[in-house]
Amino acid sequence: MSETRGVTLEIPPDQFRALGYRLVDQIAEHLASLRDKPVTAAEPAVVVRRALNAERCLPEHGGDPAELLNLAAELLFEHSLFNGHPRFLGYITSSAAPIGMLGELLAAAVNPNCGSWTLSPMGTEIEAQTVRWIAELVGFGSGAGGLLVSGGNMANFVGLLTARAAQAAWDVRTAGIHPTGAKLLMYGSAEMHTWIQKGADLFGFGTDAIRWIPVDEHQRMKVPELLRQIQLDRDRGDIPFCVVGTAGSVSTGAVDPLEEIGSLCRAQGLWFHVDGAYGGLAANVPGAPADLRALASADSVAVDPHKWLYAPLEAGCVLVRDPSRLRSAFAYHPAYYHFQDDVLNFVDYGPQNSRSCRALKVWLALQHVGRRGALQMIADDMALSRQLHQMVAQHPRLEALTQSLSITTFRYVPDDLRRRLGTPEVEDYLNRVNQDLLTRLEQSGEAFLSKAMIAGRFALRACIVNFRTTREDLEAVTALCARLGAVADEACRTDQPIRR
Repeated sequence: MSETRGVTLEIPPDQFRALGYRLVDQIAEHLASLRDKPVTAAEPAVVVRRALNAERCLPEHGGDPAELLNLAAELLFEHSLFNGHPRFLGYITSSAAPIGMLGELLAAAVNPNCGSWTLSPMGTEIEAQTVRWIAELVGFGSGAGGLLVSGGNMANFVGLLTARAAQAAWDVRTAGIHPTGAKLLMYGSAEMHTWIQKGADLFGFGTDAIRWIPVDEHQRMKVPELLRQIQLDRDRGDIPFCVVGTAGSVSTGAVDPLEEIGSLCRAQGLWFHVDGAYGGLAANVPGAPADLRALASADSVAVDPHKWLYAPLEAGCVLVRDPSRLRSAFAYHPAYYHFQDDVLNFVDYGPQNSRSCRALKVWLALQHVGRRGALQMIADDMALSRQLHQMVAQHPRLEALTQSLSITTFRYVPDDLRRRLGTPEVEDYLNRVNQDLLTRLEQSGEAFLSKAMIAGRFALRACIVNFRTTREDLEAVTALCARLGAVADEACRTDQPIRR
């Protein structure tokens, strides 16, 4: 204990070393046994809260660090959903790279505040290099600016606010968004992620400022409809300012016709932002949709290293073609800041002042596999998704629906209902069967998928952003879906009979 303090959080070096070695051993054991564990224990909330003793008060006195760390490891390893499991295919959350885990520990040890260069000289330079490497990886150009943020929502928010400052014909940061009474309007497809609603709400545009453009049968934005809506809005006296192209929709991995959208934006004088949180990192991967390469012409792009670069959460990234646009959107210089002007201060490039060293884990993983390795890992995920689509297409009780990037959607269809597919009675019944199937699947612990609605059809959705997943895992998932689908069919047939 410190001679000048009654209580301290300091841990002596030998004890810290022993604690660290033990924790790393526990983590290594967890990773080695991950494949043999359930994806999730699928416990009800009351069980998880009981394990935590959630109702207890804050202890009056401190505890032993070794006991506390052992308790924390036990709680997390026994009562979590493991997105690193090879059969976790539920959401666009990747397995965390082990080198990234160690990078998080190292970053926390130094604890740099990457808001200013003075407070984080090496952390700042590592982030700047990481941003440049990501820009090179997606073909955005090394002259771009950007920064690491918490995830896709925040990366898209930064792009939206940068567009607002760049496109408004007045000092929007001072006067606000409606000084003339005209609305600033933004455009995206009907399949666009809900971050746009949060952004419109948070930043005072209002969700009525969003124009949802219809999509075609492949869930891609209809560009002629986009142009028509822009012209209608201008005729009413409103101010279109930003079009958002989706590079990998959440439901199906659909990629908008980005080249056409970019051309339209340039012709109309609009900011072109690409939400590539999921698919943007595949832009230069062989076999990826050709439209992804058009994100190179965008004004700003959001991508998520904690998706397809396998970084531990949190790690999003926003790229902006003209870095000065970021400063114009975010920089302020109060008297209590005394930062150098001849270096990079990320506080001037985004909404946060205090910023963790998110880049280190991404920087390490990119070097661990290199550029070719990073692209190959994405390509492998996409190839496995195509294989899954083929498996379900060939299965007598499964129906393949869509496949794009690394997302495959499908559903269970009983043999005796196939001849009546498309009829309202059967489609309603299949929606109930597959909803029940998904619940059984997730509660089984054997695999974890999510859902998508495809033209009114309830679909199982498998998204592969997982360097541990193999073809054998997909074969097991396919068989599991067929087996549990039969159970769900029997249950639904009993509850609400259907003419067979």
